[in-house]
Amino acid sequence: MIDILMIEDDREMADILSEYLAKYNIRITNYETPVLGLSQLRLKRYDAIILDLSLPDIDGIEVCRQIREKWETPIIISSARSDITDKAVCFSMGADDYLPKPYDTKELVMRINAILRRQNRTPSGKEKKLPFVLNEGRMEVLKNDEVLSLTNAEYSILAYFIKKNGYVISREELLMNVEAINYESSLKSIDVLISRLRHKIEDDPKKPTYIFSIRGVGYKMINE
Repeated sequence: MIDILMIEDDREMADILSEYLAKYNIRITNYETPVLGLSQLRLKRYDAIILDLSLPDIDGIEVCRQIREKWETPIIISSARSDITDKAVCFSMGADDYLPKPYDTKELVMRINAILRRQNRTPSGKEKKLPFVLNEGRMEVLKNDEVLSLTNAEYSILAYFIKKNGYVISREELLMNVEAINYESSLKSIDVLISRLRHKIEDDPKKPTYIFSIRGVGYKMINE
């Protein structure tokens, strides 16, 4: 999985990109303000950064400068500002690429892969294989190449977790998005289903390594 930090205040655009790039094994974590994005960089290493220029509080060019002062992470500028001066300044501040909006999302995928190849960060054929693989056509989930025996509700929940890998998911979100769960079900019934699912996918359900409880919120799956 390729991890990308995005700093983009257009939430709708960020959501669209996140959903699209997930198809290419690229996970987007977006922050709408530079302060939050810079704070996250101190906590986690990312493969690349997608940075807008027109941001609240701090201009994107200044954000680019601050990033490059402390990190070598590749930076792709994604901006509606297409003036050649902005481009020149961004490159002088350490940006690796500049993609004017609007653009085809396929082009963004190609540019990400090109940058990672240059940085020798493209996952190789020796990359660790993901434990869980979703086959929607057959309505199956494989764990380490073995088909899991799941009820319809268990399959639907696990499939949703796999698609949202790394994201915190509330019980309410599961009720609204997983058709196999009766919307009239109680939140407690979600916990029961998760418990049953853990018994089928975890080596030790009491010490889960894939589906984690997030206190007061819901759950998060880590498929890696």
